[in-house]
Amino acid sequence: MSDQAAIFVTLGVILLLGVLADLVGRRMKLPRVTLLILAGIAIGPAGLDLLPASATAWYPLVSKVALLIIGFLLGGRLAWRHLEKSGRRVLSFSAFEVLGVAVALFLGLWIAGAPLAMALVLAGIAPASAPAAVVSVVDKLGAKGDFTDSLLGIVAVDDAWGLIVFSVMLAVAAALAGGGGWADALTHGGRELGMALLVGIALGVPSAWLVGRVRGGDPMEAEALGMVLLAGGAALYLGASFILAAMVLGAAVINLGHEEHRPFDAVEKVEWPVLVIFFVLAGAEADLGRIAGLGLVGGVYVVLRAAGLVAGAWLGGTLAGAPMRHRVWMGPAILPQAGVALGMALVAGDRLPDLKQDIIAVVIGSTVLFEILGPVLTRVALVRTGDAGRGADASRDVSGAGRPG
Repeated sequence: MSDQAAIFVTLGVILLLGVLADLVGRRMKLPRVTLLILAGIAIGPAGLDLLPASATAWYPLVSKVALLIIGFLLGGRLAWRHLEKSGRRVLSFSAFEVLGVAVALFLGLWIAGAPLAMALVLAGIAPASAPAAVVSVVDKLGAKGDFTDSLLGIVAVDDAWGLIVFSVMLAVAAALAGGGGWADALTHGGRELGMALLVGIALGVPSAWLVGRVRGGDPMEAEALGMVLLAGGAALYLGASFILAAMVLGAAVINLGHEEHRPFDAVEKVEWPVLVIFFVLAGAEADLGRIAGLGLVGGVYVVLRAAGLVAGAWLGGTLAGAPMRHRVWMGPAILPQAGVALGMALVAGDRLPDLKQDIIAVVIGSTVLFEILGPVLTRVALVRTGDAGRGADASRDVSGAGRPG
């Protein structure tokens, strides 16, 4: 079979695996992302080794496109009017749970003997959550109340804050791994953050102007995807975080544009097929031997991620004057973790090739665990706070609903 024929056949099979994962997930109540990762492991080198050798060559491009889409849609959650409506309580919960888990993971992994760069990167990945999983539990329980409102507000924005923390920590880790000192590392991190902001704003302002002036349908999809890809290319050229630049682009469009939801609707139409390929090939990248051999680091990551979220949410809720039950149960309620964390792990692996397999192994193993156990704890939290079953209409308009996290 020629290389081109092999690529077409592989992409077709992977997309059909996405359909199968959706059907199986709905019938067996299993997370789609986990099923796709397991499918990738099964057809990859760790399993049946069915992927053509050329797959390793085009996977980096596929992964970057997927991550640009994720970043752009994350930016769409940062509408200022929604943040104002969420209020101080949501922002306090979100800020402290992100900082709490990042600090806990860094110190814990460093003390456990993990390489400094790896501790920094995993600490930056840990705050990422799975909004779709949380929204799904809320909908199924018909949950309604103050706790539910705060929970949905938190998961709508915490990946965005987490991405900023991750981008800075990855830049610092890469600089330290390259032999630089802490001063150089922090300068490098600040430069990457600044350049990503510059790219996102420089392209976001004209993109927002175009929204409402471009007809819907195909022209809108072309405009939205064109700007997302342009932001990614410019950021890569300038050595900035391409996923953060895409997020800033999305934030600019949602806050400055007219009919601002339309670009995000357009991008969402192509999101799932791209993510199916992304998750399957991410699973194929996994080294099962590494996953099994990272017992201590993996265990510390899982335990301290949970502890950091609980402690950070407690502190944030206390400072915001939240009720006791909210402070106790908000941390467990936001434990689900999925696609954004895996995307961060792959970005980090590209920057730190010597640590790539270890980082991916920890995140894939923990993602599967948190995708399965996290929604259970979200359900318990909603029941214990008394919000379960209080909404006759449990549908919510939360950015990220229906997405794979």
